[in-house]
Amino acid sequence: MDILERAAQVLRIEAQAIEHLITTLDESFENAVHMILASKGRVVCTGMGKSGHIGRKIAATLASTGTPAFFMHPGEGVHGDLGMITENDVVLAFSNSGETGEIISILPSLRRIGAKLICVVGKKESTLAKNSDVVLLAEVEREACPLGLAPTTSTTVALALGDALAVSLLEIRDFKPENFAVFHPGGSLGRRLLMTVENVMHGHDDNPTVLKEATVRDALFIMTEKGLGAATVVDNEGRLIGLVTDGDVRRGLDSGSDFLERPVEHMMTNMPRTITKDKLAAEALHMMEKNQPRPITVLPVVDDEGRSIGIVHITDLLRRGIV
Repeated sequence: MDILERAAQVLRIEAQAIEHLITTLDESFENAVHMILASKGRVVCTGMGKSGHIGRKIAATLASTGTPAFFMHPGEGVHGDLGMITENDVVLAFSNSGETGEIISILPSLRRIGAKLICVVGKKESTLAKNSDVVLLAEVEREACPLGLAPTTSTTVALALGDALAVSLLEIRDFKPENFAVFHPGGSLGRRLLMTVENVMHGHDDNPTVLKEATVRDALFIMTEKGLGAATVVDNEGRLIGLVTDGDVRRGLDSGSDFLERPVEHMMTNMPRTITKDKLAAEALHMMEKNQPRPITVLPVVDDEGRSIGIVHITDLLRRGIV
């Protein structure tokens, strides 16, 4: 069997196992979700070896999507880390065999502490399953490993089941993007979800504005001074009525030498697209990129009364990592 054929077979075996898992979902999964929702504590994920790695990942996914969770190594649990667990917690134990010695050894203590126990196992008649409050069966026909030894299909199914649990909890809790952003303040994800237009706009003295009575020449001077390639046109109350860009000026120069002395309101774009300062910066980028008939590079910012309070340039968004 060549390399690609072997790889395809592994993926096929694991995909079929997940497809089978879908057909076995029952009220036990619902009971697990409701048990976690009713808990006043946290979800404590645990597992040994490869199952432990799955447990760590699911703990991280739960924690980042609105369900407080952490991972406890069962080997460390018998040496004092069980003190992390309270009677209000729910323990989520991963073990394909259901006979993992380190997990079995902490069962009496978990019962004494009073924590609830959900297990993800491959054998419903195992010791762990028989001593759990809820059993999530992740049984597989065979491992993708040709020797039938290395945890492959079994860990994939356990991971998928854990993800299904986390996402179900996320949706029931009505977990929103802004909640997600609070838990992910770093990196491009945090920037995209937390940064608002106010954080990136050019406002106050940096906001290029001209009155509607100004000439094209006046607008050109303002655009050159502010360096944004555009200026908003406002009325005497500061309300936005138009937008002029350096592209408009370049095209207008073809109409004659007196163009620069004409009123700017005669060549501006009337009532351009705008945004408010409280919107996400990512929304501003989306508006600029999806503008029809062609994308735009600047977006005026207005207040609730339509007054010009700033302008956003696409290069500022890209420089801040808003993608």
